[in-house]
Order: sequence, then C-alpha cells, then structure tokens
Amino acid sequence: MAAPSTILRRLRPISARGNLLARTYHSYDHPPPPGPFSTTESTILSASLPHIPSHGFTLTSLSLGAKDAGYIDASTNLFPQGPFALVHYHLLTQRLGLAQKKEVLEADEGIGAKVKKLTWERLMGNKEIVHRWQEALALMAQPSNVPTSLKELAAQSDEIWFLSGDISVDTSWYTKRASLSTIYAATELFMTTDKSPDYIDTREFLDRRFKDVQFVGGVVGSVSQWVGFTASAGLNVLRSKGVRV
Repeated sequence: MAAPSTILRRLRPISARGNLLARTYHSYDHPPPPGPFSTTESTILSASLPHIPSHGFTLTSLSLGAKDAGYIDASTNLFPQGPFALVHYHLLTQRLGLAQKKEVLEADEGIGAKVKKLTWERLMGNKEIVHRWQEALALMAQPSNVPTSLKELAAQSDEIWFLSGDISVDTSWYTKRASLSTIYAATELFMTTDKSPDYIDTREFLDRRFKDVQFVGGVVGSVSQWVGFTASAGLNVLRSKGVRV
C-alpha cells in the first residue's frame, strides 16, 4: 500500500530539460503509469468478460474472448497466469470504474457515508458474476496470485477513500484503508452465498461491519484476514471439483 504522501497532489520537481519526473501522488489530472495489460491483452480480456457468467473464470472464456476480438485461440498464450488474468482484469476495471460512480455521492454527505456508498457500488460490480466469484477466489488464493490480489484490494480501498474526499496524511491513513479492505473482503465473500432479493442481506451485513469498525483511531482490521477468506473459499471450490487438497 502506498504511503500517505501519495495523496498530497504535489508535482514532483521538473528536470533541467523541463520533463516532469515520475509522480507518486494520486491524481486524475495527469496520465497514469502504464497498466499491467497491453492493448491486445486488454482487448481480449474485455471481450472475454461477457463469457464469464456462462463459462466462469476459465480458459474457455479467454478463448471465446480472443475469438470475438478477432484473434486466434493460441492468443490465450499471451496470459502466462491463465484464467487469473480475467480475475485481475475484472478487479482492475471495476476499481478504475469507481470514478464514474461518484454521481451517487451527495455533496453534503460525510466522508464515512460516501465510503459506504462507494463500497456498495463496488460490490454491485460483482452482481453479474457473483455465482462464479468463488472460482475467482480459488484463483486469487493460489500463492503466486496472492500478491497481485492483495495489491488490488489495497488499491481499491485507497481509491474509495480518495474518491470520498479523504485527505488525511497521518497514521489513520493506514488504519482506514486496512479496515476497509477487511470489511470489503468479508462482505464480498458473504455475497457469494446471498440469495436474498437485491442482496438485502449483503447490504445489512455491510452495514453491520461498518458499525463494528471505528475508522479513525479505532480497531484495525487485518488485511491478512482476506487471505484467510480467499484461501478457505478457494479450497472449498477445488474440493467441489474433486481436487484432493
């Protein structure tokens, strides 16, 4: 997770040639650093997403996406992490899409209320594929994929606080993001088993989690719990598929 200074919208020094040096602050006013996927990879992954509800986070979805995008089946070799690339792309695009969700926020709302709203909006980003999400959790729980998954979880929490107007740079910066990561991870897992209309039970679960945590100077939820959640869900999925683990 980045340091508090990353949210101080300050430009780095200008070099003698007038070029802006690498920035480390969070801003939408300047081009972001290169993403993890090339243009071709993004095109294939984007075309693969509509196949996830039917075929899951699998090589089949990747292959169908490549075909839809006009590439040969062998194009799936561009993704050495296999189906996890679909998970990563979903996490990335949903996080970046939060900026367009700011319209649900009210100007006179407190930061806490905005954080809760954006967290719910992000959860609803899983709505169409929630019946497949435990497959994603199984992939995220694999040791080689945990670092990327944790990085995305941390970045998502930072994004939500940033979009909600949080500008703190003290130790609460870490506390709030760690707590939100834990709340989100627990609620996301709960949602995979929720059969209530419009995910009412998930909404109530989320509300209870927010009440349980004091973001400033309060209880810090451990992000390591996320690993426990995904590992447990992942093992259950693998066992359901007949894998001896």
